[in-house]
Amino acid sequence: MAALLEGKTIIITGGSTGIGRATSVRCAEAGAAVVIADINKKEAQTTCDLIKTAGGNVMFVETDVTDAAAVDAMIEATIDTHGTLDGAFNNAGIEGVTTNILKMSEAEFDRTVRINLKGVWLCVKREIEQFVSQGSGGTIINTASVAGLVGARGGSAYCAAKHGVVGLTKSVALEYARKKIRVNAVCPGVIDTPMVDRLMADTGLERSSFEAQEPMARFGEPQEIAEAVVWLLSESSSFVTGVAMPVDGGYTAI
Repeated sequence: MAALLEGKTIIITGGSTGIGRATSVRCAEAGAAVVIADINKKEAQTTCDLIKTAGGNVMFVETDVTDAAAVDAMIEATIDTHGTLDGAFNNAGIEGVTTNILKMSEAEFDRTVRINLKGVWLCVKREIEQFVSQGSGGTIINTASVAGLVGARGGSAYCAAKHGVVGLTKSVALEYARKKIRVNAVCPGVIDTPMVDRLMADTGLERSSFEAQEPMARFGEPQEIAEAVVWLLSESSSFVTGVAMPVDGGYTAI
């Protein structure tokens, strides 16, 4: 495979499992020095081991994306080690609870929005600051969701947060389009990850019920999201900014 990210330093938040793990591995394969930022040290170590065994360049920074000081430390550790930042995949997030709005607590809503939206906002802000200080531009990809493009019953908090990520992405893309900084979002459909496993367990829905909603009649694979992210991070997508790209098997085409 082409080394689309050769010589670049890429931060991946939530890089320990699922889409984050697949993208961390793929970015390393594409030639990037990968910085995995996550709160899950055990799973992050497994991802680091996978990359190192394959000869890739990776480091781990324990990071709570809802904590501004921790996000600052993530950037500082990256610069201390690599000297520069070229791109970021702001992927850390949670599924939250799936329930009718009348049954959702304020605490549950706040936690979902704090991690899935405020966490992305904090990372984008600090990454943009670093790009501006370097004067060399950079590329940011945020993980939204098909739930950032359409509604979902029981998903008022999650959909609100992910719609917010799409709006954030478009707004910042416009603010920095003339500064050689590109900002895009990827919007996964139902992907075969631990998060979706938890969602099925929480809702009691069978895998077949999710597959039936997909025009391609299957779950997506984490690697399929990773390929989209690598392309968006690379110069192959140099005229693409402010886009919320569905990778959803046709779900949002319905």
